[in-house]
Amino acid sequence: MRPSEFVKCTDFPCKDVNKERYIIPNIEVETGKIRTFMISEAPPEDLGDYFYAPKNPFFVQTTVQAFSDAGFNVASMEDILNLGVYVTTAIKCGKTTYSISPKTIDNCSIRVLEKEIKLFPKTKTILLMGDTAIKAMNCIAKRNLGKAMIPSGSTYKIRKNNYIYKGLRVFPSYLQTGKSYLIEKSKRKMIAEDIKAALEHH
Repeated sequence: MRPSEFVKCTDFPCKDVNKERYIIPNIEVETGKIRTFMISEAPPEDLGDYFYAPKNPFFVQTTVQAFSDAGFNVASMEDILNLGVYVTTAIKCGKTTYSISPKTIDNCSIRVLEKEIKLFPKTKTILLMGDTAIKAMNCIAKRNLGKAMIPSGSTYKIRKNNYIYKGLRVFPSYLQTGKSYLIEKSKRKMIAEDIKAALEHH
C-alpha cells in the first residue's frame, strides 16, 4: 500500500505553508508490519532531502543517526521500515516561517494525519518528534477524546509520563531532522531513549 494514494489534501486551505512542497510518503508499505508511527515536523526545503527521496537525503541521515544512537543497526529508511517503523510528517506542505500556526496544524491533522494513522491497524506506539507533532497529536486527541493528551511544558519534563491514545502508547520527544539535532548531545540522548522505549513496547 502507498499512503499517498489513500490520504491527501484536496483543498489546501492553509496560508502559512508552501504547497509546492506538499508531500505524503509515496512508498510501498506493508501496513500489517508497522508497529511504531513516527511523526516528524514538516517536509524539508528541498524535497530531495525528504525521508523517502533517493540517494542519501539529509532527513534520512539524521533519522538513521537517531536509530543508531538508540542501538539499532540501520543504514537506510528501508532498514527503519523493516524495524516496523513508519516515518511521516505532521504537516504535509513546506514551512514558510519558523513556527507553524495552530490552525494549519489542526487543518493537516484533520485532513491527512489522523487518516494516515488509521492506515496502520497494528500500530502499538506513536513517536512525536518535536512540538509540531505534539500539537498535531493533541488536535487529534481533542476531536476524539474531548481533551488534549500531552500537557504543555518543556519536553524533557513531560516525555517520560505515560500517554495513551485509543490503546496506543504515545511518546513525546524532540525533532530528529534539524541541524541542531546534530549539535545538541543532550537531545540526541533523549531521542535515542524515546525511540528505544517505543520499539521495546512492540
